[in-house]
Amino acid sequence: MPRPASDRIMTMRLPLGKDNFATIISVYAPTMTNPDKNKEAGDFNARIGRDNDKWALVMGKHGIGKCNSNGELLLALCSEFELIVTNTMFKRKNERKAIWMHPRSGHWHMIEFIITRYRDKMNIHSTRAMRGSNCWTDHQMLRSKVAFRIQQKHNRQGTSKPTKLSRAKLSTINHRESFGQEMDSALA
Repeated sequence: MPRPASDRIMTMRLPLGKDNFATIISVYAPTMTNPDKNKEAGDFNARIGRDNDKWALVMGKHGIGKCNSNGELLLALCSEFELIVTNTMFKRKNERKAIWMHPRSGHWHMIEFIITRYRDKMNIHSTRAMRGSNCWTDHQMLRSKVAFRIQQKHNRQGTSKPTKLSRAKLSTINHRESFGQEMDSALA
């Protein structure tokens, strides 16, 4: 069941296997003009733009528009925690990447994101805006297709550790000869 962390943040933990879980964090981001020190993670309608030269490990090559100061904060946060913005990983039309169109200018804006750990980016197969979903809002729903790869832990019960050989004993002639005889009889 989803659990609220605050009035704007909700988390849900999905069991994937015996000891494996996926945690989904949903953050509602109203437009706010508070100073940076007063902003929570979801308070800043960030725009990360399309210039990924500086943020190559944090975003893909398919962003939209220009980066704003809140976008810089989001990208810095992603960089610090080794996260990647999956919206920018896939080549799509702007209206398939962005979720909101400005009513006067008609420009599409990418202000909602699906972010995952960089090491898990290969699990994300697609991230796109769902056009035509009627949610009683001017924003489009954002969807990501994920295929989790769960590696099973190998249980080594019942297997014995290999014995270590002491090469120091081979320096004496008696041990060397007895080892040679044991090897000959074992291979015969």
